[in-house]
Amino acid sequence: MKIVDVKLGMLKVPLITPFKTALRTVECVEDVVVMLETDTGHIGYGNAPATAVITGDTHGSVIEAVRTVFTPLLLNREVSELNRLTREISGAMINNTSAKAAVEIALYDLFAQSYETPLYRILGGGENCLTTDITISVDYIDKMVADAESAVERGFEILKLKVGKDIRLDIERIRAVYSAVKGKALLRLDANQGWSPKQAVMAIRSLEEAGVILELVEQPVKANNLEGMRYISERVKTPIMADESIFGPLEVMDVIQRHAAEIINIKLMKTGGISNALKIADLAGLYDLECMVGCMLETSIGVSAAAHMAAAKSPVVSKLDLDVPSLCQYDPVIGGATYKDADIILNETPGLGIEKIEGLELLV
Repeated sequence: MKIVDVKLGMLKVPLITPFKTALRTVECVEDVVVMLETDTGHIGYGNAPATAVITGDTHGSVIEAVRTVFTPLLLNREVSELNRLTREISGAMINNTSAKAAVEIALYDLFAQSYETPLYRILGGGENCLTTDITISVDYIDKMVADAESAVERGFEILKLKVGKDIRLDIERIRAVYSAVKGKALLRLDANQGWSPKQAVMAIRSLEEAGVILELVEQPVKANNLEGMRYISERVKTPIMADESIFGPLEVMDVIQRHAAEIINIKLMKTGGISNALKIADLAGLYDLECMVGCMLETSIGVSAAAHMAAAKSPVVSKLDLDVPSLCQYDPVIGGATYKDADIILNETPGLGIEKIEGLELLV
């Protein structure tokens, strides 16, 4: 199976409600879609959102990287050269992790298709039923409580609250949501780098003393402040999770050596794709470090790839934050994994199982 063409498209899907964090507000999911076509007629799909505040990638930079760097590297190459190709993709340019991820996802999709096997099985997974949390955007307290109650009614048993804008108000938000869903759902917090170390300790201790039970607190301080994260971890009972601090195995080792966090969040758009994500999961497993697999604001192409990877690496991957398809007004991807509220059912068709993408606008 040889790659004979690389095509690009844009895909835009409106969200049910605006996605608000300490870093940004987004009203729709907008992806660059990569399609690798082969001489056998197979197509591998990948995607990349623009998350400049986290990865530095924009739609323009992704498109340029795929066209000028990765396309010449991939054309007329055999899909069976998977490991060689992923190494070359990784080394072809620094950073640009979302562009790398889009190409890698499409390549892994083709590799699994070449064996007529679902991606998660090619990667060694055996369980195709997964459960995700759902994100509650930072907002007015009444709105966050209403959104949380609505999510519980839909069957979600784990809620991730976005906070990090105003420390005092954040505490009120958390306590109000906890009171509304106590006994019905677990709470995770994501401050998206919005607090200082001392603020985080004050907030988390205040919540612990008030009887608020949190499963974890995600990335309370700036990504490069591992000493600050360690400072927090040593002073609170609630587990701390690193997200924006983690891009590859080297950052994971730094977190481990500094005892900065008890959990890490693996996202394909930060790792540069599936190959590095697998390395991170294996490394974490060696050190008994718990993992979550999450996603950016992206369509179900990349989310499904992350779910396949997560299924292959359980029980190291014990937590999922793959909720974007549930946050969108509709899923434009026909075929592949299915998303029904908290439940993710992986496809048993080859690769990612994608048959068609509705509303995809090809780029010339």
